[in-house]
Amino acid sequence: MRNWIKFPTAQGSHSRQAHADFPEEGIYEREMGRSGFFGPATHMHHKHAPTGWSEWEGDLRPRAFDLNLLDEQGHQTDSASPFSAPVILSNAHCQYRLWRCHEPMQRLARNADGDDLLFVHEGQGELFCDFGHLTLVKGDYVVIPRSTMWRLEPELPMQLLLIEATNDAYQLPEKGMVGGHAIFDPAVLDTPQINDRFLQQQDENQWKVEVKRHNNISVITYPYNPLDAIGWHGDLCVVRLNWRDIRPLMSHRYHLPPSAHTTFVAARFVVCTFVPRPIESDPGALKVPFYHNNDDYDEVLFYHEGDFFSRDNIEKGMVTFHPAGFTHGPHPKAFEAGRQHKKKFTDEVAVMLDTRDALTIGEAASAVENPEYVYSWRSDKVQKGE
Repeated sequence: MRNWIKFPTAQGSHSRQAHADFPEEGIYEREMGRSGFFGPATHMHHKHAPTGWSEWEGDLRPRAFDLNLLDEQGHQTDSASPFSAPVILSNAHCQYRLWRCHEPMQRLARNADGDDLLFVHEGQGELFCDFGHLTLVKGDYVVIPRSTMWRLEPELPMQLLLIEATNDAYQLPEKGMVGGHAIFDPAVLDTPQINDRFLQQQDENQWKVEVKRHNNISVITYPYNPLDAIGWHGDLCVVRLNWRDIRPLMSHRYHLPPSAHTTFVAARFVVCTFVPRPIESDPGALKVPFYHNNDDYDEVLFYHEGDFFSRDNIEKGMVTFHPAGFTHGPHPKAFEAGRQHKKKFTDEVAVMLDTRDALTIGEAASAVENPEYVYSWRSDKVQKGE
């Protein structure tokens, strides 16, 4: 435990509690916090939106990438191997890729660098791995433990987000006082089956396995299919979770921080899932994400489907990247709509990655960046030059 310097105090005009009942002259609340949303924090009240900048110079800026355009820009995402998928963002503890798998994999994949998390953005198909067979559909997460052999046979063209926990493993978050069955009951986690479909794919033909270690590929050849298990027992396994089985924590009187939506954790980053939920109904409660400083974590959001209520002009298949070091929050139209409580329910589905270590932008991401995203928080008056 860290012994933070912290003691509650207050100055000026302020609300009694965070994210609710703001003073009218300071409706723009900004959270300054440490250790994500778990350390000491202060809530400022401002006359102007903390994102109301008029110009921005330098590399530290909010960014948006339209991954739908990758192929058009010459960065091939359709590949027989997940290891050939372009790197969008990365650091020493994480690799973030987008992969289109349209044809059955002719080789097995084996990642010796860390666990893989797959999220099926589009399509469906059959997964065969050391542990058996799973059918994957749109919206599925799949956790593949380090050094598991696997391959995909798409039934419909698949588009997948790949997040590697480099030299690490995925675990479930601690759910504290809400109990182990909150958010999703572990009973909904599916595991591969040694079924007829799996046994039928076992053959005596030559198979090759691509093994990634230290980001280099080695190829192992077998005179038979090495996915030849006839059974297994234990507590290490591939698991599947669909976002539709996530039942988010909610409070009608308080806007919960993103950490309340944590789905998987690694040592140096977390993966959260935003799914449809009722919007806060208490008259004084904040109804959109609060402005907050990115002081300890880089934040990445992949937009899967729906209406992304805190963003303008963001479509599915896009990614926003907010590196540590500045304040961010809802766009002006979303903030005003939240004040007026125009929407009663969110229908967005998004995958968030928060990393403790700075991420590097890949060449593929730079090719599909929207350079105007940094100015998307401008008010109408600033945009019109008034």
